[in-house]
Amino acid sequence: MAGGRVGDPLRDGEVSDMHDFLSRLGIQEENLGGFGGEWIGSGPKLEVTTPIDGSKIGTVVQVTEEEYSRIVDRAHQAFLNWRTVPAPKRGDLIRQLGNKLRELKQELGQLVTLEMGKILPEGEGEVQEMIDICDFAVGLSRQLYGLSMHSERPGHRMYEQWHPLGVVGVISAFNFPVAVWAWNSALAATCGDATLWKPASTTPLTAIACTKIAAEVCRQNGVDPAIFSLVVGKGSSVGDKLLHDKRIPLVSATGSCQMGYRVGEVVGKRLGRTILELGGNNAIIVTPNADLEMTMRAILFGAVGTAGQRCTSTRRIIAHNSIRKELTQRLIKAYATVPIGNPLKEGTLMGPLVTHGAVKDMQNAIERIKKEGGEVLYGGEQLDGKDYPGGHYVKPCIAACKNEAAIVQEETFAPILYIMGYGGNAAPKDADTMLKEIKEAIAIHNNVPQGLSSAVFTQNLLEAENFLSAAGSDCGIANVNIGTSGAEIGGAFGGEKETGGGRESGSDAWKVYMRRQTNTINWTTELPLAQGIKFGD
Repeated sequence: MAGGRVGDPLRDGEVSDMHDFLSRLGIQEENLGGFGGEWIGSGPKLEVTTPIDGSKIGTVVQVTEEEYSRIVDRAHQAFLNWRTVPAPKRGDLIRQLGNKLRELKQELGQLVTLEMGKILPEGEGEVQEMIDICDFAVGLSRQLYGLSMHSERPGHRMYEQWHPLGVVGVISAFNFPVAVWAWNSALAATCGDATLWKPASTTPLTAIACTKIAAEVCRQNGVDPAIFSLVVGKGSSVGDKLLHDKRIPLVSATGSCQMGYRVGEVVGKRLGRTILELGGNNAIIVTPNADLEMTMRAILFGAVGTAGQRCTSTRRIIAHNSIRKELTQRLIKAYATVPIGNPLKEGTLMGPLVTHGAVKDMQNAIERIKKEGGEVLYGGEQLDGKDYPGGHYVKPCIAACKNEAAIVQEETFAPILYIMGYGGNAAPKDADTMLKEIKEAIAIHNNVPQGLSSAVFTQNLLEAENFLSAAGSDCGIANVNIGTSGAEIGGAFGGEKETGGGRESGSDAWKVYMRRQTNTINWTTELPLAQGIKFGD
């Protein structure tokens, strides 16, 4: 059985036997990490462990630089054929991919949880995101609309159309090991592109499983499966080659701001395109007009869900001083009741952090909070004992800290929640004071380098509309009476400032996966020039 003693936490969690569900996903004890129509890999072996207890799941044979180049060549050849397939036919392939994901939702959700550590409902929820984006892409396949424009020249017709772009590089992060690939690949394939996926080294098995599912659907339709290619390899070698590769006109990268700087610089130097989905430092403003019970539920999921390892996780609470003490006390009480442990076990709300390094980063951040004038109000300790094997478990942390503190200005990818105040000690009694104070809260909110997700909790229209105005939240996502964490696939997902400016998923995000072409047709025997220019007789 692949994975050895990982079967124990699986049995404790009362889910299906690990060997069975891994077999149904095509995962073996040793797996090849490269796919370009066929599976290859002869590089260093990567041992994959589970953060549930630190034990081994399996190994992946990574690709070499030479194998990487072969895979990209094959992906490009697959693109040249795929781009000529009518878009509705491409959409039908994605429809079938979505149906296959429906069949394997439970198994793939279990693998997400096993490999990444998020609780099982979140693992299956991530697979549901894949299904949803496939459904979206099916409809999109008949809506790749261009525009018709009126020409200033008589006897001319002018319009624009959208063509497939090429091979799209997808660099995904560990925290959403399958959904981010689906956001990109479902849209890219519908738009006529091929994708080359480089997953995080901590979660390669989910990538292999998804690629096998997509390849099976392609083969059933007589389509070259290399339109969904995969490379598991070191970032310093294979990853760097991907960034420099002119055969890849678009790179979609999800990860830290530091990673994004590197991706943007390298791809930009060759004038390639990027979709950058980077760090978040997401805040919720809580006004005196908020429903505190609803606010509590949103904060708890946003800050503790996925053990604080979402780019949209709630990091900061900016509470009006008239309610800050009460809100803090409620949060401490709620945090103390959060069930922490095996994410495969029913009832668990918070699983482990992904690596020992993530635990260390959290502990270092807590020390910095204290040194920079903050106060830990609850939690933050590393958990041990038989219920917390592997050393990856922590208590979620609540800290009082000023927004200006250097540690608050950074994103620690862990369950640390900062609480800070704004406004007076009493709720404002007039509209002018209320508006002055909500503007103060918005200024605090915007005073971080990142700009992904944001929210305000209020039942007052003036506060809500100020938050959503041009002078309000500077984030790519701004919500009212909804938390920061999670987003529907129907809207474009992404953020501003150091979050990178990229957009994925819904709305018109599909346009970045295509090239725009403006066409003008002269249906006369004359040759009038634009701008009324006369040239010769």
